[in-house]
Amino acid sequence: MRKPQTPPKLRTLLDEVAKKDRLLAIVAPPLGLERPGEYLHWDKLRRKSPPGDLTHREWWAAIKFQRLPTLKKVPMQDKAGKPFWYTQADTVSQALHQIDFRTGGQIAIPHPVTDPEMRDRYIVRSLMEEAITSSQLEDAAVTREDAKEMIRSGRKPTDEHEKMILNNYFTMQQIRRQKEKMLTLELVLDLHRLVTKGTMKNAVDEGRLRPPGRKIDVGDMYGQLFHDPPPAEELEERMRAMCDFANGKTPKEFMHPVVRAIILHFWLAYDHPFVDGNGRTARALFYWCMLHNKYWLCEFISISQIILKAPAKYGRAFLHTETDENDLTYFLFHQLDVILRAIEQLCEYVERKTERADVLEREMRTVRFLNHRQRAIVGHALRHARAVYTIDSHRLSHAVVYQTARTDLLDLVDRGILDSWKEGREWHFKPAKDIEAKLQVDE
Repeated sequence: MRKPQTPPKLRTLLDEVAKKDRLLAIVAPPLGLERPGEYLHWDKLRRKSPPGDLTHREWWAAIKFQRLPTLKKVPMQDKAGKPFWYTQADTVSQALHQIDFRTGGQIAIPHPVTDPEMRDRYIVRSLMEEAITSSQLEDAAVTREDAKEMIRSGRKPTDEHEKMILNNYFTMQQIRRQKEKMLTLELVLDLHRLVTKGTMKNAVDEGRLRPPGRKIDVGDMYGQLFHDPPPAEELEERMRAMCDFANGKTPKEFMHPVVRAIILHFWLAYDHPFVDGNGRTARALFYWCMLHNKYWLCEFISISQIILKAPAKYGRAFLHTETDENDLTYFLFHQLDVILRAIEQLCEYVERKTERADVLEREMRTVRFLNHRQRAIVGHALRHARAVYTIDSHRLSHAVVYQTARTDLLDLVDRGILDSWKEGREWHFKPAKDIEAKLQVDE
């Protein structure tokens, strides 16, 4: 990834246009400085054709001048003590409205997600997707199929990459349990400890801030430096300020909860308070903040799954903010789009699953004696003749207790739908060879 070019400062540009008697062109520029939904960084703008008779530098000055009236400072500072800020652009307001509408209430939410019998399946799915893709963003070399098999079967991870994924899964579960609590430095450290357990070069770094004198650079494998985080000596104070922000103690004026969650994500990533695991912890804090503020649908979405499709855009959103005088709007734009796409992806997934369920219901008219969990495993077995199930995998997939999972599977064995055998002390189950015939009963 190429580091974006740092934009010229507005004050410098205003001095330039004043000398050329072009201030009016900046204060009252032609229409069309930016297209709707666009928030240009200098690095992109300098490659486009300016509107009217403006030069690229004048165009940038006019855009920056127009952004000033909606500027809002946040209680976060860079290493030099300069504040971060964002602008309340129309596109930001529109996206926030959509997220409010689609994640906080019931009207726009797919019915299966709100169905008490089905919602646990969707929660488990989202926890797995976020755990897997958040780890893959940090170069965990594990396929989704292998990762899901590990989580569902309850087997122990075989390497550091699988440990990373399993840690993320447990962390997401912990966030659901801790969502009502206020954020503290201790909770941040606990989450980091969960994220990194058994994966750090030095185990003492699990759940602790970078020690004094420990410098860390954020760059690529070619030695290109992208970010130089604040010194370790400042981290405890910065983290406590971050927690005050997360808990709504600062700033005094209203800040939209989704904006707060996104900035919290950026804040931890910017401070990079840990030797490793910063990205995963930052995304975990985003989820904590959203759930803490009652955006309960976020239990069902995976932002990392969206980010993983275009990780360079994620990185550039950080760099655009840092290079353009701490303007967080770039990161806001990116993350709001990610959230909306994650919601849309959930809706599409639920729609597909609902359509499949409808087909299966028609095909399984004669097996109404099965509960919804048994119908799910039978539906899977019909499509995967070599699938193997365990009581633990069924329990984890449906978030039920061991005895319920055991009863479900043994009942299917009794009906001849599944075959069973024991390996050691563990029961295993697979589709019966004549499963289709077992499911067909004369009408």
